[in-house]
Amino acid sequence: MADWRPKLRCREDGNPRIMGILNITPDSFHGGSRYSSVEQATEAAIKMAIEGADWIDIGGESTRPGAKEVAPEEEERRVIPVIESIRDELPNMGISIDSRRSSVARSAISAGADMINDVSALGDPDMANLIAELGCPVCLMHMKGVPENMQENPNYSNVVSDVRASLAESTSKLKDLGVENSRIIVDPGIGFGKLLEHNLALLSSGRDVIPDGEMGLMWGVSRKSMFIDLLGRDATEDRLAGSLGVASKAGDFGVDIIRVHDVREHEDLFSTINSLR
Repeated sequence: MADWRPKLRCREDGNPRIMGILNITPDSFHGGSRYSSVEQATEAAIKMAIEGADWIDIGGESTRPGAKEVAPEEEERRVIPVIESIRDELPNMGISIDSRRSSVARSAISAGADMINDVSALGDPDMANLIAELGCPVCLMHMKGVPENMQENPNYSNVVSDVRASLAESTSKLKDLGVENSRIIVDPGIGFGKLLEHNLALLSSGRDVIPDGEMGLMWGVSRKSMFIDLLGRDATEDRLAGSLGVASKAGDFGVDIIRVHDVREHEDLFSTINSLR
């Protein structure tokens, strides 16, 4: 299994670690991230590793706006063989399981995953105990509602303080169980129950959304629907430039990990930024 500890915080040059998205789903919002076989997914992971990915995030359930739930058994059927195959081919790669279910997360860690990426921030009542038991790192993301209804008129009194308070409530459950801050990453949940104004405020706040400064910060902005309102780009294929624009500021805002569909382009971006420095 990979040594995930150095990969939980940004690179030495100040740019974030790159997490490549690998969806074993038929309905994730960006078609370029979907894979239907173990062989295709493994080849994609190897390509991401060559291009510079520090993490591969594997998901078996779409959480796009309006998405329906997938049964845990089906989610496991999709992701576990992929995790096992990628672990065999890439023994040093950081592997994250994108799941909100403790049963799927447990099976994924047993199969070779290193980290749990929980978009529900401990919505499963057994997830906190599992994380404490396994000793693995976790990313907790803020989501208002559930994917089926999260974009139905979301509102906040102050989105930054509201999101920080919600994440504080979740992370305190882990700390009460003895989970160290160094193993916790938080994600403000761009596009998960937020309008454009909320997304921009959260991105501009940087690390202010973190309940405790010793925790890590992850951004997932890649090709999201915020670029429909911001740039008028309806097709996901047309949202790469906007995604790179946000990523270009990630280092300045203290982001540790950035979750992306396009590993090579983001690696090129960060290399260029370093050259200009």
